Formats: sequence, structure tokens, C-alpha cells
Amino acid sequence: MAEGWTHHEGVVNNVRLHWVEQGSGPLVVLLHGFPEFWWGWHRQIPALAAAGFRVVAPDLRGYNLSEKPKGAASYRVSILMEDVVALVRHLGEERAHLAGHDWGGMVAWRTALRHPEVVDRLVVANAPHPAVFSRELRRPRQFLRSWYAMFFQLPLLPEAVFRANGYATVEWIFRNNPARPGAFTDDDIRRYKEAMARPGALTAMLNYYRTFVRNLGRRGGTGGSEATQTVTRPTLVIWGERDTALNIHNLDGLELYVPDLRIERLPDASHWVLADAPDRVSELMIGFLRGG
Repeated sequence: MAEGWTHHEGVVNNVRLHWVEQGSGPLVVLLHGFPEFWWGWHRQIPALAAAGFRVVAPDLRGYNLSEKPKGAASYRVSILMEDVVALVRHLGEERAHLAGHDWGGMVAWRTALRHPEVVDRLVVANAPHPAVFSRELRRPRQFLRSWYAMFFQLPLLPEAVFRANGYATVEWIFRNNPARPGAFTDDDIRRYKEAMARPGALTAMLNYYRTFVRNLGRRGGTGGSEATQTVTRPTLVIWGERDTALNIHNLDGLELYVPDLRIERLPDASHWVLADAPDRVSELMIGFLRGG
């Protein structure tokens, strides 16, 4: 596959971010999840650019080539969403379409909630709305699936587990968790290992979970009133139903918080829906972002 994108970096919200860009037209910002980096969207970037969009996919702070601030507090969701807002402004735009998967989806939700003036249309793939997730975490059906987030709270041990045997855990995740055999190629896995091995990256990536869990139940955490948790922007949720980390009940009652909502369930896709069903995800996004 020819790489039609270009690489850029700049200081936004007092942190140096790296991103790739391709195409021209309305701005679409793509936010990746854990344990990926911008490459998580590499199957969708050319398709969106060919459809007439200016596509920007950053490495979130702490990941790959972006700056890695010290301390878990540097990775609060409230800070991450300000990175997104600052990036849109840095790119010379007042508004953008925003899409996120996994952790990127969590940041996308919060950005749309707190800065709706910056978001035109919202696309979220396998990431729960914060109010719904707060509800589900109080129930065994989700809490038990989130065991790894509790493990990540331990000091040093999670880092040691990921580094063991040449980052074998990363390979296991991408070989065994997708629904489609071969969804992640050898090249994909090599790239993810290399990104995680960059100095400071692994601890920064885990700090997303550490600060999130520490702030559960506090003001500004996942909870809040229905009024403060209502997304006012048109929203497309794409959900791989074979997700082993997030239960399907994270879609229940979502319309109470997202009045202009469209849900697309993909029964043969996993949490890694961008890789399991890349063409379908691109098709859904293009249609939705064009106003369909």
C-alpha cells in the first residue's frame, strides 16, 4: 500500500504531538486507542482522503512519536480533550469531524460533551459513553471484563509483563483477540511493538488507565447528570459485537444521552473493529460524515 500521508508535528496544549495527514476538504481527526498509535487508522485514512476529507491522525500524548509527559496526572481525560481542541485550532480550523476508537473514543466522547462547538459530527468505535460506562462498571458483567485496568494500577509489574519476551503480550493481543484471522499483519505487530518500546511510552500508555481508575467517582469522572452528559452533535457508533473487553450492554440506553444517534452493530467484528471490518468501517464513516 502506497503511503499517501505526510508526517507533521507541533506543540499544542503545551505538548508536542506527532500526526499524519492526507487529503483535502472538511477536517476529520482520528483518535486511536490502546495499545496502538495513529497506525490503528491506517486502513481508513486513504479511504477518507479519497472521499474528499482532510484526514489527520495524531499519536495521542505519550504514544509513539508524541511527547511523553511525566506522571499519571498528565493523562487525565480532561487534559486529553484539550489536546484535541488545541490540535483543531493548530490546524487552522474552528470545527472538525471527530472519530475515536477505544481510548480515542473515550476522548472523543468527552470532547463532544465539553466542547460541542469544536465537533461537527462524531464517530465512535467500540468505546462507551462515559455515563453509560459508569453504570456498567457497577455491574459484574462489565466490571469483570475490566480486570486488566485494575492490574494496570500496580507499579512496575504491568510494564515488566508487557516487556517480557520481546513484547510478546502485544503480539498475543493482536494475534488472538480479533475476530478475523490475520486482521493484524506481521508489519502491524512490529510497528506496535516498536512504538511501545520507545523510551517512556509504555508507562505513559498505562497512565491513561491509572489516572482514569483513580478518578472514578470523583467530580469530573465518568459520572454526571443526564444534562451534562448529553451529546448534542450527530453521532455514529460502530460496535463490533464480539468485543471481549466491553459488553454489548454499553449500548443500552445510549439514546438517552445522544438524541441524534445512529448505531451500526457489526456481529462478526471484535473490539478491533477497525481491523476486522476495515472497508465496512470506512464505508459507514464516509456516508455519515457526508451527511447520510
